[in-house]
Amino acid sequence: MERTLTTLTGSSQAALIDQDIAHIGRVMRPSLHGDLGGPILPPAYWRKRLHQLLDTGHLSHAQLCGVDSLLLQIDQFEANPQPVWAEPAPAAAALPEPLHLVAADRHI
Repeated sequence: MERTLTTLTGSSQAALIDQDIAHIGRVMRPSLHGDLGGPILPPAYWRKRLHQLLDTGHLSHAQLCGVDSLLLQIDQFEANPQPVWAEPAPAAAALPEPLHLVAADRHI
């Protein structure tokens, strides 16, 4: 879903941009780190969102700094990839040997 910011008045547009930057700042990092399945939303998605804000051409200096900071966070995330988890170990591999088998081995 793409939003068009160009139809708003100046102050409304600036407020919406501020809200978008704040929202992205809150949710981007947890989304990138995701879970064992990987990122919930990939870096390309967040980069596209931020470039859409830049394309409005109506960002203040503070807003430009905020977007730049978020883009740098994406760059840093991509430069330091998260570990890829191998397939989980079989459940039996994590269980200790039953005690009755350990005791039986000692008597033989």
